[in-house]
Amino acid sequence: MSIHPQIIEKDGKKEFVVLPYDEFVRLQDELEDYDDLKTLRQERALAAAEPTRSLDDVLKDIGE
Repeated sequence: MSIHPQIIEKDGKKEFVVLPYDEFVRLQDELEDYDDLKTLRQERALAAAEPTRSLDDVLKDIGE
């Protein structure tokens, strides 16, 4: 993804960035996807520590 920012300076220091709206929306979508990926990885790590049971054991318990 390429972006075309316009930098606005205030008192000689970089203060603001202006992006074309479509680039802003794409960047926002990418950040949301990244946040979702981080959450997924955290949940997988937590789930890996949980005890598991085989399907056969579960089926035996419910009488099938």
